[in-house]
Amino acid sequence: MSDTPNMPIRWPAEAIWEAVEPQLPGFTIEVLPSIDSTNTELMRRARAGRQEPILLVAEQQTAGRGRMGKPWRSEAGDSLLMSLGLPLAPADWSGLSLAVGVSVAQSLQPQLPEPGSSTPTIGLKWPNDLWLTGDHKLAGILVETASFVSARTHAGDGQQQAERYVVIGIGINVRAPQAEGLSTIPGSLQMLDSRWDAPQALQAVVPPLVAAILAFAQQGFAPLQAAYAERDALACREVGLSDGTAGLAMGVGADGALRVQTAAGVVDVTSSEVSVRPKTGAA
Repeated sequence: MSDTPNMPIRWPAEAIWEAVEPQLPGFTIEVLPSIDSTNTELMRRARAGRQEPILLVAEQQTAGRGRMGKPWRSEAGDSLLMSLGLPLAPADWSGLSLAVGVSVAQSLQPQLPEPGSSTPTIGLKWPNDLWLTGDHKLAGILVETASFVSARTHAGDGQQQAERYVVIGIGINVRAPQAEGLSTIPGSLQMLDSRWDAPQALQAVVPPLVAAILAFAQQGFAPLQAAYAERDALACREVGLSDGTAGLAMGVGADGALRVQTAAGVVDVTSSEVSVRPKTGAA
């Protein structure tokens, strides 16, 4: 419902800053009433040499982007729209978007509903979406890096790791948008609990997300493989890939690659767009 269309949104910026700054010295939070895209803005700043850790929140986006350049629609208060930017030097970048998805899903729904429950489950659709039961898209994740920003290197295991500036954009539907023109039926946090709003979601998601990203930089995706499997929305479902391959999704590997059983055997998919085939038997 739109009961407060003109009321300012009260963001818990101070509480989030207090929770995050000890983990990310120099961390700041910025909230804008409107912008083209939070990811685009932080990438612009990165190209200009600004590489400080920052959380950028927009109450409305005019040109939000999802994966493959798809638009992310939003009106003020309907969605949580944010991008987290920070310098990062993981030993392996593989699986970062999956690690982000696991963290966000666990923060929004710490306990999975019991089997048979009427409460929707927050699942993970490889590689960067959160779905509610019934294939309703709840959230999308867009990870971008600017490798040309920082020339600093880190030694680890005898190797030099270049530090990049990473921008992690997250869009979460708080209230379900209209489904017209969307290829996937939208879901929303209010389908889980009508009391959710964007500020509450921000406070729930951000501090654990920062901790998860820093842990990923040290340990990679492998420690999260089991947690991902618990929420894998594609497990044992037929999938089609953008390269024409089709098969049965068999979970993800320790590197975050989607494992697909095809007629030619099991293949590891790392970059293709995935489309889920309808569960059927029906024509």
